[in-house]
Formats: sequence, structure tokens, C-alpha cells
Amino acid sequence: MTDFIPMYGMVFAKLGIGLLAIILQINVMGKGNLAPTSAQDQLQNYVLGGIIGAIIYNPAIGIVQFILVLILWTILVMTIKFLKGNFRFFKKILDGHPAILVENGVILTDQCMRFGMQAAELKMKLRAAGVLRAKDVKRAILEQNGQLKVVKFGEENVLLDLVTDGQINPYALDLINKDEEWLVAEVAKQGYTIKQVYVAEYMDGHVDIYPFEENSGLSIFKKQTKE
Repeated sequence: MTDFIPMYGMVFAKLGIGLLAIILQINVMGKGNLAPTSAQDQLQNYVLGGIIGAIIYNPAIGIVQFILVLILWTILVMTIKFLKGNFRFFKKILDGHPAILVENGVILTDQCMRFGMQAAELKMKLRAAGVLRAKDVKRAILEQNGQLKVVKFGEENVLLDLVTDGQINPYALDLINKDEEWLVAEVAKQGYTIKQVYVAEYMDGHVDIYPFEENSGLSIFKKQTKE
């Protein structure tokens, strides 16, 4: 009985620290929740849960060591977020890119197999989108989070993001058969450079630009790095 209170008191303290760490990461990442939107988010949730779950019931690891591990993990997550937000190479590796699985009623089997999409799973996702036959699909795009965006014939085209966080999306350019020089010229027509663009949307031949605000932290950082 004498060992009962100290042991479970330590577990309770670690549990409270772990809960605070999760809340802190949610606030720092600016997501509002831990719902995964990419492979990185899902991996982050798994590792964070494993760290907290494994350490809570291990009496050999004290509170100080527990806090240090959480701090190191948070620093690693923020470093990855920084690299992904400022370097296209890391963004491509960590987030991947959308993939077209159906184009003009034709299933692109090579793309399906490349991304591990089996026929039964593809058909299930199409049915969930209200489509029974692939021939009725104008374009089906597999998003990074595993969701399938389906556009049927007669519907508007998929909205494409040509620029996100000041970085060009070469995959979206390939979909519309344009190059980076064209995009730079289109952005310049509206009085901006690529680094000043938070997101640039493309639909039906028109580019809509949403620039960074002058007082935003990321905008200031990009200006400093450019200088």
C-alpha cells in the first residue's frame, strides 16, 4: 500500500504532462486537432502516442527524462515543418503529391498500382462518390490523405493549387500542360513574385492569387531569406 500512491502518482503526473504536450503540439502546429492530412501527420501521431504510452508505465524513466524526450520530439516536428514549408525538395518527400487515377473515363492502372490502390478499393471509393462506372468519371484524383476527389463529366474541373506557401507545385503545372516560366509570368502580371504568394489557385484558365500579408511571420521570414 505504501508503494501504491507514489507509483500511481508518478503515472498520473506523466499522464498530465503527456496531455499538455499533445495540446501544445496542436496549438504550435496550428491544426486545431490531430487528424492526419498527410503521411507525416499520421506518423507524428503514432510516434507521439508511442512515446507517451511507453514512458507513462515505465518506472525507470523519470519526469525529467520524459519532459526532455517530449521537448526533443517537438523540436524535431517543428524542424520538419520548417523544412517542408521552405524547401520544395523536403515538401515533396514528406507530403508527396496528388495522383490522377482516372482520366476521361480511363483507369490509369500504372498509377493505381504505384500508389497501392487495388481495383476493389478504387471501385469502393468511386461508389462512395456516387459513381458506378469509371467511364462516367472525367477525372479522379487521389489526395495525400487517401481521399479520392471525383469529377464527373459535365461538372467543373478540379481546383488546382499552382503555388502553396511560396513554392511552385510542378505536379499541378504538369496537369494543365504549363511550365514554371508561364506561372512566374502570370503571377508577375498581378504584381507579385512566387515567394509572395500564399496560395495560387487555377481553374478553367484563370489564376487567383492570395498573397502573404505584409505583417505575417512567414512573409517576413521569406523576405529576409531572399535578401
